[in-house]
Amino acid sequence: AQAQEAGEQENIDKFSKRLVKVTKQHNEECKKLLTLMGVPYIEAPCEAEASCAALVKSGKVYATATEDMDGLTFGTTVLLRHLTASEAKKLPIQEFHFSRILQEMGVTHQQFIDLCILLGCDYCGTIKGIGPKRAIDLIKQHGSIEEILENIDPNKHPAPEDWLYKEARGLFLEPEVIDGTTVDLKWNEPDEDGLIQFMCAEKQFSEDRIRNSCKKIMKSRQGSTQGRLDTFFTVTGSISSKRKVGGSNNLTVIELYWYIQWCEKVLAPLFQNNNH
Repeated sequence: AQAQEAGEQENIDKFSKRLVKVTKQHNEECKKLLTLMGVPYIEAPCEAEASCAALVKSGKVYATATEDMDGLTFGTTVLLRHLTASEAKKLPIQEFHFSRILQEMGVTHQQFIDLCILLGCDYCGTIKGIGPKRAIDLIKQHGSIEEILENIDPNKHPAPEDWLYKEARGLFLEPEVIDGTTVDLKWNEPDEDGLIQFMCAEKQFSEDRIRNSCKKIMKSRQGSTQGRLDTFFTVTGSISSKRKVGGSNNLTVIELYWYIQWCEKVLAPLFQNNNH
């Protein structure tokens, strides 16, 4: 309610998603629907973003499409945001290239992971009193969490007791994922009769709507060659990440956004719709 009153669409979307409880039945029905549509899918053994990153790195797919920036932490080379956003929101597709992010920030992949751990992840706590700006400064100065712990005041900045940052780092570096080299993503023709039975007889969707959707799917498959991703969207350009804010001692744009809002708005203004 507070988010609605404030008109904060991003927060409205975030809190709305928390109201949906996904069940095993939902998962099974999604898999059944994808099969009837002829759409290939895989089942990740652990974190979905980790397996998506593995597929990208193995060359099976172009990018990881997710709203969760953990996809970068797992090492996907390309990440897309807002790919499945509703058309009414008019959100541009945002494309992030991990190699460029590391280059602009001046860190390695492992240092990037340590930075994410310092900023807060799903697997462990954080050091008290270390915010985004201080965290990136410490990573650049000391290079790792181990060295940071050796060089900060433990009384002023205590780490969690039995802090599992090494285990968290290991989960990002070597997550449990599918073997991308064995995955065969094969598209099939939609099962129109099966879709009518499932979506209309069982789920009470309009038969005309489902048949029209089947026609659209089959029409989209008629092309003999697969189009590039950027043929489906308008590339609007990017803002140079070399631009400085203020004087020479200030931060680059990419660092400034990282400091302010990790995960949500950090790199988006710099890497929107890059067509490298």
